[in-house]
Amino acid sequence: MTWEYALIGLVVGIIIGALAVRFGNRKLREQRHMQYELEKTKAELADYREELTNHFARSAELLDNMARDYRQLYQHMAKGSNDLLPNLPGEKNPFAYQLTGSEADNDNDQVPVQMPRDYSDSGASGLLRGERPKRD
Repeated sequence: MTWEYALIGLVVGIIIGALAVRFGNRKLREQRHMQYELEKTKAELADYREELTNHFARSAELLDNMARDYRQLYQHMAKGSNDLLPNLPGEKNPFAYQLTGSEADNDNDQVPVQMPRDYSDSGASGLLRGERPKRD
């Protein structure tokens, strides 16, 4: 019977030791805490990204509305200027340039590409022209 008590004591000791190691291990607690912090930080980052996406979507919508309103205001002012001052020459009329319907609907107004001023329209110039300067 003594060996049975010893065996039961050994099993109970192993269970108590395993529980003590499991719940008493500081590194394991730190690991769980770090895992919790990591998951919390990932959730905060996902929320921040969603908030940022919503912010820029709303900003784009507001800018689009503002551009549309600006076009409407400009068209109104140009029409009023032409109606109220029909005899005013174009260079004195600040609203002489009117947006056409296609320009008003086009949100991607592109600036026309112009050649730099140092390019010549009539071919080579200066040293690369091919003519030799006459010496007197």
